[in-house]
Amino acid sequence: MLELLVCSLLTIFPDYLYRRFAQGKRFGREITLYSVWFELRWGIVSCLLLTVCLITLIFYYHPATTYVSAVFRSVPIIPEGNGRVAEIYVRGSERVEAGQPLFQLVDTTQRTAVETARRAVAEVDAAVALARADLAASEARILEAQGALQQAQDEYATKAELNRSAPNVVVARRELERLAVLVRTRQAGVEAARAARQAVEARLSEQLPAQRASAEAAMAEAEAELAKTVVRAGVTGRVEQFLLQVGDIVNPLMRPAGVLVPESRGLRKIGLAAGFGQIEAQVMRPGMPAEATCASLPWTVIPMVVTNVQGYIATGQLRGTDQLLDVQQFRQPGTILVTLEPLYEGGLDGVVPGSSCIANAYTSNHEALADPGIGAGRWVALHVIDAVGVVHAVLLRIQTILLPFKTLVLSGGH
Repeated sequence: MLELLVCSLLTIFPDYLYRRFAQGKRFGREITLYSVWFELRWGIVSCLLLTVCLITLIFYYHPATTYVSAVFRSVPIIPEGNGRVAEIYVRGSERVEAGQPLFQLVDTTQRTAVETARRAVAEVDAAVALARADLAASEARILEAQGALQQAQDEYATKAELNRSAPNVVVARRELERLAVLVRTRQAGVEAARAARQAVEARLSEQLPAQRASAEAAMAEAEAELAKTVVRAGVTGRVEQFLLQVGDIVNPLMRPAGVLVPESRGLRKIGLAAGFGQIEAQVMRPGMPAEATCASLPWTVIPMVVTNVQGYIATGQLRGTDQLLDVQQFRQPGTILVTLEPLYEGGLDGVVPGSSCIANAYTSNHEALADPGIGAGRWVALHVIDAVGVVHAVLLRIQTILLPFKTLVLSGGH
Protein backbone atom coordinates (compact mmCIF):
# COMPACT_ATOMS: atom_id res chain seq x y z
CA MET A 1 0.00 0.00 0.00
CA LEU A 2 2.84 2.40 0.84
CA GLU A 3 4.53 1.67 -2.49
CA LEU A 4 1.26 2.32 -4.31
CA LEU A 5 0.82 5.69 -2.60
CA VAL A 6 4.39 6.71 -3.42
CA CYS A 7 4.04 5.64 -7.05
CA SER A 8 0.68 7.43 -7.40
CA LEU A 9 2.34 10.69 -6.40
CA LEU A 10 4.66 10.27 -9.39
CA THR A 11 2.05 9.09 -11.93
CA ILE A 12 -1.67 9.55 -11.16
CA PHE A 13 -1.26 12.85 -9.31
CA PRO A 14 0.75 14.58 -12.11
CA ASP A 15 -1.72 13.16 -14.68
CA TYR A 16 -4.61 14.64 -12.69
CA LEU A 17 -2.86 18.01 -12.45
CA TYR A 18 -2.33 18.00 -16.21
CA ARG A 19 -6.01 17.17 -16.85
CA ARG A 20 -7.17 19.74 -14.32
CA PHE A 21 -5.00 22.75 -15.07
CA ALA A 22 -3.64 22.14 -18.60
CA GLN A 23 -6.82 20.74 -20.19
CA GLY A 24 -9.25 22.55 -17.90
CA LYS A 25 -11.12 19.41 -16.89
CA ARG A 26 -12.73 19.49 -13.50
CA PHE A 27 -13.31 16.70 -11.02
CA GLY A 28 -17.02 16.08 -10.79
CA ARG A 29 -17.68 17.47 -14.24
CA GLU A 30 -15.46 16.02 -16.99
CA ILE A 31 -13.58 13.80 -14.48
CA THR A 32 -16.11 11.64 -12.64
CA LEU A 33 -16.02 8.26 -10.97
CA TYR A 34 -17.25 6.78 -14.22
CA SER A 35 -14.65 8.51 -16.38
CA VAL A 36 -11.64 8.14 -14.07
CA TRP A 37 -10.16 5.25 -16.03
CA PHE A 38 -10.53 7.00 -19.39
CA GLU A 39 -9.26 10.36 -18.17
CA LEU A 40 -6.43 9.10 -15.97
CA ARG A 41 -5.59 5.89 -17.82
CA TRP A 42 -2.00 6.85 -18.49
CA GLY A 43 -1.35 7.71 -14.87
CA ILE A 44 -3.14 4.60 -13.56
CA VAL A 45 -1.25 2.23 -15.88
CA SER A 46 2.05 3.95 -15.13
CA CYS A 47 1.29 3.81 -11.40
CA LEU A 48 0.59 0.08 -11.51
CA LEU A 49 3.69 -0.68 -13.56
CA LEU A 50 5.88 1.50 -11.37
CA THR A 51 4.41 -0.08 -8.23
CA VAL A 52 5.12 -3.59 -9.48
CA CYS A 53 8.70 -2.62 -10.40
CA LEU A 54 9.25 -0.86 -7.08
CA ILE A 55 7.91 -3.77 -5.02
CA THR A 56 10.03 -6.20 -7.03
CA LEU A 57 13.10 -4.01 -6.53
CA ILE A 58 12.50 -3.62 -2.81
CA PHE A 59 11.74 -7.25 -2.04
CA TYR A 60 14.62 -8.55 -4.16
CA TYR A 61 17.42 -6.33 -2.90
CA HIS A 62 15.99 -5.87 0.60
CA PRO A 63 14.35 -9.25 1.34
CA ALA A 64 11.94 -9.80 4.17
CA THR A 65 10.61 -12.91 5.84
CA THR A 66 8.21 -13.94 8.55
CA TYR A 67 9.87 -17.35 8.94
CA VAL A 68 12.15 -16.21 11.76
CA SER A 69 12.61 -17.87 15.11
CA ALA A 70 14.75 -17.17 18.16
CA VAL A 71 16.35 -20.60 18.06
CA PHE A 72 17.84 -22.21 21.14
CA ARG A 73 19.56 -25.48 21.87
CA SER A 74 17.85 -28.36 23.65
CA VAL A 75 19.54 -31.50 24.95
CA PRO A 76 17.62 -34.79 25.15
CA ILE A 77 17.89 -36.54 28.49
CA ILE A 78 18.79 -40.10 27.62
CA PRO A 79 20.87 -42.80 29.31
CA GLU A 80 23.74 -44.54 27.59
CA GLY A 81 21.92 -47.84 27.72
CA ASN A 82 18.52 -49.39 28.27
CA GLY A 83 17.25 -49.75 31.78
CA ARG A 84 14.44 -49.44 34.27
CA VAL A 85 14.21 -46.35 36.44
CA ALA A 86 15.09 -47.04 40.07
CA GLU A 87 15.23 -43.55 41.58
CA ILE A 88 14.44 -39.97 40.47
CA TYR A 89 16.33 -36.98 41.88
CA VAL A 90 14.68 -33.97 40.15
CA ARG A 91 11.27 -32.86 39.02
CA GLY A 92 10.01 -31.23 35.82
CA SER A 93 10.73 -27.52 35.17
CA GLU A 94 13.53 -27.57 37.75
CA ARG A 95 16.88 -25.85 37.27
CA VAL A 96 19.88 -28.17 37.41
CA GLU A 97 23.62 -27.67 37.39
CA ALA A 98 26.04 -29.41 35.07
CA GLY A 99 26.88 -32.84 36.49
CA GLN A 100 23.87 -32.97 38.82
CA PRO A 101 22.20 -36.43 38.99
CA LEU A 102 18.79 -36.58 37.33
CA PHE A 103 17.72 -40.19 37.79
CA GLN A 104 19.19 -43.64 38.32
CA LEU A 105 18.57 -46.96 36.61
CA VAL A 106 18.47 -50.37 38.23
CA ASP A 107 22.15 -51.30 38.72
CA THR A 108 22.07 -54.87 40.04
CA THR A 109 23.95 -56.32 37.07
CA GLN A 110 26.55 -53.53 37.09
CA ARG A 111 27.20 -53.86 40.83
CA THR A 112 27.66 -57.61 40.43
CA ALA A 113 30.16 -57.00 37.64
CA VAL A 114 32.07 -54.53 39.85
CA GLU A 115 32.20 -57.04 42.70
CA THR A 116 33.38 -59.78 40.33
CA ALA A 117 36.14 -57.53 39.02
CA ARG A 118 37.14 -56.59 42.58
CA ARG A 119 37.40 -60.28 43.50
CA ALA A 120 39.57 -60.87 40.43
CA VAL A 121 41.97 -58.16 41.66
CA ALA A 122 42.02 -59.82 45.08
CA GLU A 123 42.82 -63.17 43.46
CA VAL A 124 45.78 -61.62 41.67
CA ASP A 125 47.01 -60.10 44.95
CA ALA A 126 46.75 -63.53 46.57
CA ALA A 127 48.70 -65.04 43.68
CA VAL A 128 51.39 -62.40 44.24
CA ALA A 129 51.68 -63.44 47.88
CA LEU A 130 51.96 -67.11 46.87
CA ALA A 131 54.57 -66.24 44.26
CA ARG A 132 56.66 -64.46 46.88
CA ALA A 133 56.49 -67.58 49.05
CA ASP A 134 57.50 -69.65 46.02
CA LEU A 135 60.41 -67.27 45.49
CA ALA A 136 61.60 -67.83 49.05
CA ALA A 137 61.26 -71.60 48.56
CA SER A 138 63.24 -71.36 45.33
CA GLU A 139 66.02 -69.49 47.14
CA ALA A 140 66.10 -72.26 49.75
CA ARG A 141 66.20 -74.95 47.09
CA ILE A 142 69.10 -73.16 45.41
CA LEU A 143 71.02 -73.12 48.67
CA GLU A 144 70.19 -76.79 49.22
CA ALA A 145 71.31 -77.69 45.70
CA GLN A 146 74.49 -75.67 46.07
CA GLY A 147 75.27 -77.43 49.36
CA ALA A 148 74.75 -80.87 47.83
CA LEU A 149 76.91 -79.86 44.88
CA GLN A 150 79.68 -78.62 47.14
CA GLN A 151 79.57 -81.88 49.14
CA ALA A 152 79.74 -83.98 45.97
CA GLN A 153 82.62 -81.89 44.60
CA ASP A 154 84.60 -82.22 47.88
CA GLU A 155 84.08 -85.98 48.00
CA TYR A 156 85.09 -86.33 44.35
CA ALA A 157 88.20 -84.20 44.86
CA THR A 158 89.28 -86.23 47.93
CA LYS A 159 88.89 -89.63 46.28
CA ALA A 160 90.48 -88.39 43.05
CA GLU A 161 93.57 -87.33 45.06
CA LEU A 162 93.68 -90.74 46.78
CA ASN A 163 93.40 -92.46 43.43
CA ARG A 164 96.33 -90.50 42.02
CA SER A 165 98.50 -91.59 45.00
CA ALA A 166 97.55 -95.25 44.71
CA PRO A 167 95.55 -96.00 41.55
CA ASN A 168 92.78 -98.55 42.07
CA VAL A 169 94.07 -99.40 45.55
CA VAL A 170 92.16 -97.15 47.97
CA VAL A 171 89.44 -95.95 45.58
CA ALA A 172 88.13 -97.93 42.69
CA ARG A 173 87.86 -96.35 39.23
CA ARG A 174 84.19 -97.15 39.12
CA GLU A 175 83.67 -95.16 42.33
CA LEU A 176 85.34 -92.09 40.77
CA GLU A 177 83.08 -92.29 37.74
CA ARG A 178 80.04 -92.51 39.99
CA LEU A 179 81.17 -89.42 41.92
CA ALA A 180 81.77 -87.50 38.67
CA VAL A 181 78.24 -88.27 37.53
CA LEU A 182 76.94 -87.21 40.95
CA VAL A 183 78.74 -83.84 40.65
CA ARG A 184 77.18 -83.21 37.23
CA THR A 185 73.76 -84.19 38.64
CA ARG A 186 74.21 -81.77 41.53
CA GLN A 187 75.18 -79.01 39.08
CA ALA A 188 72.03 -79.70 37.05
CA GLY A 189 70.03 -79.49 40.28
CA VAL A 190 71.53 -76.06 41.00
CA GLU A 191 70.67 -74.86 37.49
CA ALA A 192 67.13 -76.24 37.84
CA ALA A 193 66.70 -74.42 41.16
CA ARG A 194 67.95 -71.20 39.60
CA ALA A 195 65.60 -71.66 36.63
CA ALA A 196 62.72 -72.19 39.03
CA ARG A 197 63.67 -68.95 40.82
CA GLN A 198 63.76 -67.10 37.48
CA ALA A 199 60.29 -68.46 36.64
CA VAL A 200 58.95 -67.21 39.96
CA GLU A 201 60.65 -63.82 39.44
CA ALA A 202 59.10 -63.60 35.96
CA ARG A 203 55.71 -64.31 37.47
CA LEU A 204 56.24 -61.56 40.02
CA SER A 205 57.63 -58.97 37.60
CA GLU A 206 55.71 -59.74 34.38
CA GLN A 207 52.79 -62.14 34.53
CA LEU A 208 51.11 -61.16 37.80
CA PRO A 209 51.41 -57.35 37.23
CA ALA A 210 49.88 -57.84 33.77
CA GLN A 211 47.07 -59.93 35.25
CA ARG A 212 46.49 -57.31 37.95
CA ALA A 213 46.44 -54.52 35.35
CA SER A 214 43.87 -56.49 33.33
CA ALA A 215 41.80 -57.09 36.45
CA GLU A 216 41.99 -53.40 37.36
CA ALA A 217 40.97 -52.43 33.82
CA ALA A 218 38.03 -54.82 34.03
CA MET A 219 37.08 -53.31 37.38
CA ALA A 220 37.37 -49.78 35.95
CA GLU A 221 35.16 -50.82 33.05
CA ALA A 222 32.62 -52.31 35.42
CA GLU A 223 32.68 -49.15 37.55
CA ALA A 224 32.19 -47.05 34.42
CA GLU A 225 29.17 -49.14 33.48
CA LEU A 226 27.89 -48.70 37.03
CA ALA A 227 28.38 -44.92 36.77
CA LYS A 228 26.31 -44.90 33.57
CA THR A 229 23.29 -46.02 35.53
CA VAL A 230 23.20 -42.54 37.10
CA VAL A 231 22.13 -40.08 34.39
CA ARG A 232 23.52 -36.59 35.00
CA ALA A 233 22.91 -33.18 33.46
CA GLY A 234 25.47 -32.39 30.77
CA VAL A 235 24.94 -28.61 30.98
CA THR A 236 23.39 -26.12 33.34
CA GLY A 237 19.79 -25.47 32.42
CA ARG A 238 16.18 -26.33 33.10
CA VAL A 239 14.58 -29.76 32.87
CA GLU A 240 11.36 -29.82 30.85
CA GLN A 241 8.84 -32.57 29.94
CA PHE A 242 10.41 -34.73 32.63
CA LEU A 243 7.57 -37.15 33.39
CA LEU A 244 9.49 -40.21 34.56
CA GLN A 245 8.16 -42.55 37.20
CA VAL A 246 9.98 -45.25 39.10
CA GLY A 247 9.70 -48.47 37.12
CA ASP A 248 9.60 -46.82 33.68
CA ILE A 249 11.90 -48.19 31.01
CA VAL A 250 14.02 -45.63 29.13
CA ASN A 251 15.70 -46.27 25.80
CA PRO A 252 18.38 -44.06 24.21
CA LEU A 253 16.92 -44.66 20.74
CA MET A 254 13.15 -44.52 21.20
CA ARG A 255 12.22 -43.21 24.63
CA PRO A 256 14.18 -40.29 26.14
CA ALA A 257 13.41 -39.21 29.67
CA GLY A 258 12.86 -35.54 28.86
CA VAL A 259 14.51 -32.40 27.51
CA LEU A 260 17.20 -30.23 29.09
CA VAL A 261 17.12 -26.61 27.91
CA PRO A 262 20.42 -24.78 28.55
CA GLU A 263 20.32 -21.38 30.17
CA SER A 264 19.06 -18.52 28.00
CA ARG A 265 22.45 -16.91 27.64
CA GLY A 266 23.05 -19.36 24.78
CA LEU A 267 20.43 -17.44 22.75
CA ARG A 268 22.84 -14.56 22.28
CA LYS A 269 25.37 -16.94 20.79
CA ILE A 270 22.97 -18.60 18.34
CA GLY A 271 20.84 -15.56 17.43
CA LEU A 272 17.89 -15.76 15.07
CA ALA A 273 17.35 -18.31 12.31
CA ALA A 274 15.53 -16.87 9.28
CA GLY A 275 14.27 -18.57 6.13
CA PHE A 276 14.40 -16.35 3.02
CA GLY A 277 13.03 -17.23 -0.40
CA GLN A 278 15.13 -19.12 -2.92
CA ILE A 279 15.01 -16.22 -5.38
CA GLU A 280 17.04 -14.15 -2.91
CA ALA A 281 19.93 -16.64 -2.79
CA GLN A 282 22.08 -14.39 -5.01
CA VAL A 283 21.48 -11.37 -2.79
CA MET A 284 21.96 -12.78 0.71
CA ARG A 285 25.54 -12.36 1.90
CA PRO A 286 27.22 -12.50 5.32
CA GLY A 287 27.73 -9.00 6.68
CA MET A 288 24.43 -7.61 5.39
CA PRO A 289 22.66 -5.28 7.86
CA ALA A 290 19.29 -6.49 9.04
CA GLU A 291 16.49 -5.67 11.44
CA ALA A 292 14.05 -7.84 13.33
CA THR A 293 11.07 -7.55 15.61
CA CYS A 294 9.82 -10.39 17.79
CA ALA A 295 6.41 -11.14 19.24
CA SER A 296 7.85 -11.67 22.73
CA LEU A 297 9.42 -8.18 22.68
CA PRO A 298 6.73 -5.96 21.11
CA TRP A 299 7.31 -2.45 19.72
CA THR A 300 11.04 -3.04 19.51
CA VAL A 301 13.17 -3.14 16.36
CA ILE A 302 16.44 -5.03 16.95
CA PRO A 303 19.47 -4.15 14.75
CA MET A 304 20.94 -7.36 13.40
CA VAL A 305 23.65 -8.51 11.02
CA VAL A 306 23.77 -11.56 8.76
CA THR A 307 26.54 -13.84 10.00
CA ASN A 308 25.96 -16.99 7.96
CA VAL A 309 24.09 -18.02 4.82
CA GLN A 310 23.54 -21.76 4.36
CA GLY A 311 24.80 -22.82 0.97
CA TYR A 312 22.10 -25.41 0.29
CA ILE A 313 18.36 -25.86 0.63
CA ALA A 314 17.06 -28.55 2.95
CA THR A 315 14.27 -29.75 0.64
CA GLY A 316 16.80 -31.12 -1.83
CA GLN A 317 18.67 -33.41 0.52
CA LEU A 318 18.86 -37.14 -0.22
CA ARG A 319 19.87 -40.09 1.88
CA GLY A 320 20.08 -43.77 1.15
CA THR A 321 16.82 -45.68 1.67
CA ASP A 322 15.12 -48.76 0.32
CA GLN A 323 12.70 -46.66 -1.74
CA LEU A 324 13.14 -44.84 -5.03
CA LEU A 325 13.01 -41.06 -4.97
CA ASP A 326 9.74 -39.38 -5.93
CA VAL A 327 10.29 -35.74 -6.92
CA GLN A 328 6.73 -34.90 -5.86
CA GLN A 329 8.02 -35.06 -2.32
CA PHE A 330 9.85 -31.78 -3.04
CA ARG A 331 6.61 -29.98 -3.88
CA GLN A 332 7.01 -27.59 -0.95
CA PRO A 333 9.70 -25.02 -1.85
CA GLY A 334 12.49 -24.71 0.66
CA THR A 335 14.11 -21.59 2.01
CA ILE A 336 17.61 -20.22 2.37
CA LEU A 337 18.62 -20.57 6.01
CA VAL A 338 20.26 -17.40 7.30
CA THR A 339 21.68 -16.78 10.76
CA LEU A 340 21.17 -13.32 12.25
CA GLU A 341 23.02 -12.04 15.29
CA PRO A 342 22.43 -8.81 17.21
CA LEU A 343 24.56 -5.89 16.13
CA TYR A 344 24.99 -4.72 19.72
CA GLU A 345 25.71 -6.66 22.90
CA GLY A 346 22.51 -7.65 24.66
CA GLY A 347 20.36 -6.98 21.61
CA LEU A 348 18.30 -10.12 22.17
CA ASP A 349 17.82 -9.60 25.91
CA GLY A 350 14.13 -9.88 26.59
CA VAL A 351 13.43 -12.10 23.59
CA VAL A 352 12.03 -15.41 24.79
CA PRO A 353 13.81 -18.39 23.22
CA GLY A 354 11.62 -19.88 20.51
CA SER A 355 9.85 -16.59 19.87
CA SER A 356 8.42 -15.91 16.39
CA CYS A 357 9.91 -12.88 14.66
CA ILE A 358 9.86 -10.80 11.47
CA ALA A 359 13.13 -9.81 9.81
CA ASN A 360 14.37 -7.57 6.99
CA ALA A 361 17.78 -7.72 5.37
CA TYR A 362 19.18 -4.74 3.46
CA THR A 363 21.57 -4.69 0.53
CA SER A 364 24.36 -2.17 1.08
CA ASN A 365 26.40 -0.87 -1.88
CA HIS A 366 28.55 1.54 0.10
CA GLU A 367 31.84 0.01 -1.01
CA ALA A 368 30.75 -0.11 -4.67
CA LEU A 369 29.65 3.53 -4.54
CA ALA A 370 33.00 4.52 -3.05
CA ASP A 371 34.82 3.13 -6.11
CA PRO A 372 36.17 6.13 -8.10
CA GLY A 373 35.84 4.24 -11.38
CA ILE A 374 32.09 3.59 -11.13
CA GLY A 375 29.95 4.72 -14.08
CA ALA A 376 27.18 7.27 -13.83
CA GLY A 377 24.41 4.82 -14.69
CA ARG A 378 25.62 2.25 -12.19
CA TRP A 379 26.05 4.99 -9.58
CA VAL A 380 22.44 6.08 -9.99
CA ALA A 381 21.15 2.47 -9.98
CA LEU A 382 23.01 1.58 -6.79
CA HIS A 383 21.80 4.76 -5.10
CA VAL A 384 18.23 3.86 -6.04
CA ILE A 385 18.66 0.33 -4.67
CA ASP A 386 20.02 1.60 -1.35
CA ALA A 387 17.40 4.37 -1.12
CA VAL A 388 14.35 2.14 -1.59
CA GLY A 389 15.47 0.14 1.45
CA VAL A 390 13.94 2.95 3.51
CA VAL A 391 10.51 1.83 2.31
CA HIS A 392 11.07 -1.64 3.67
CA ALA A 393 12.37 -0.21 6.93
CA VAL A 394 9.19 1.86 7.26
CA LEU A 395 7.07 -1.20 6.52
CA LEU A 396 8.87 -3.17 9.23
CA ARG A 397 8.18 -0.43 11.76
CA ILE A 398 4.53 -0.34 10.76
CA GLN A 399 4.40 -4.12 11.28
CA THR A 400 6.12 -3.66 14.64
CA ILE A 401 3.48 -1.16 15.76
CA LEU A 402 0.55 -3.23 14.50
CA LEU A 403 1.83 -6.65 15.64
CA PRO A 404 0.35 -6.56 19.18
CA PHE A 405 -3.02 -5.31 17.90
CA LYS A 406 -3.05 -7.86 15.08
CA THR A 407 -2.20 -10.69 17.48
CA LEU A 408 -4.41 -9.74 20.42
CA VAL A 409 -7.39 -8.12 18.71
CA LEU A 410 -7.70 -9.05 15.06
CA SER A 411 -6.65 -12.69 15.27
CA GLY A 412 -7.95 -13.41 18.76
CA GLY A 413 -4.49 -14.50 19.87
CA HIS A 414 -5.37 -13.85 23.52
